[in-house]
Amino acid sequence: QVQLVESGGGLVQPGGSLRLSCAASGFTFSSYAMSWYRQVPGKERELVAAISSVGGSTNYADSMKGRFTISRDNAKNTVYLQMNSLQPEDTAVYYCKVRILLQNYWGQGTQVTVSS
Repeated sequence: QVQLVESGGGLVQPGGSLRLSCAASGFTFSSYAMSWYRQVPGKERELVAAISSVGGSTNYADSMKGRFTISRDNAKNTVYLQMNSLQPEDTAVYYCKVRILLQNYWGQGTQVTVSS
């Protein structure tokens, strides 16, 4: 079955960096676009970034442009999110997602906390 496992979250000071990873299994990873979302309690889940199946195309939410970079390694079935210049408002649970045959599959999420 489809499995997505995020890792790499944690506590970081404002201005710091983190790299999130999402290990995928149960489907042909290289055939599907992947995306990262984040969610703060009480708010809707929002798109952070997305990447095409072979990595040639990416897109970002406006507030993440220039600070976050999404990438993938199809040989490792893994998608990454490099986050730089983190701010307290980036505090959230970060999820990776794949959409297969009109169904969304989500990982369990990884907590990112930006605080001094």
